[in-house]
Amino acid sequence: MKLIKYIFLVFPVFVMAQIEPIQQDSTVVEFILIEGDSIPKTAIDLNEVLLLQNLKFDSKDDRIKYLILKRKTIKVYPYAKLAAERLTSLNERLATLKRKRAKKKYAKLIQKYIEEEFSAELKKLTRTEGQILIKLIHRQTGKTTFDLIKQLRNGWRAFWFNTTASMFDISLKREFDPFNIKEDFLIEDILERAFQDGKLKRQDPALDFDYYDLSDKWLKNKTPETKE
Repeated sequence: MKLIKYIFLVFPVFVMAQIEPIQQDSTVVEFILIEGDSIPKTAIDLNEVLLLQNLKFDSKDDRIKYLILKRKTIKVYPYAKLAAERLTSLNERLATLKRKRAKKKYAKLIQKYIEEEFSAELKKLTRTEGQILIKLIHRQTGKTTFDLIKQLRNGWRAFWFNTTASMFDISLKREFDPFNIKEDFLIEDILERAFQDGKLKRQDPALDFDYYDLSDKWLKNKTPETKE
């Protein structure tokens, strides 16, 4: 049977809230008064929380590999999140511009800003950190890094970046595929745990997948890993 997907964390709410019955048109209605909020409510909106399964490792080496993947994923995720935010801002701004020349000029300004602000930090990434970042950019934007470069610059520029990256065994066309690649599922698991622990700020992915479907495949059924 599938795990219950969501639980409600209600204890902290009831500590600060009190319920008072109020008579309204001969009907008693219970309103909830929350400390710091002057407006009575009839219900409290609560955040959804995923129930995460305990991970089991076949060996000590597997556990060490997971911990290394965890460190690298948490390190590069903020860059992928930023890329998604910048892409959203860029597209919203471009939608307000009518002239092609103005759009091209604005896109170049955004790219220059990103390069000047983060290129130095990105150059410090290891090969595996760079590959994880490329996967996460696809997770957050729904587009591969290759396609983003092609969209913002041109096809030749995208080809050149991909050729350069391939020298270091990094493909800018790599996609995030947690349903078929076990490492990608582990990355997703790491992110969910980091979101709940407050180590990372959640940003909804552009891709459509269900964490529990992934867990059922990789943790319950023990389906063999698809090779990358």
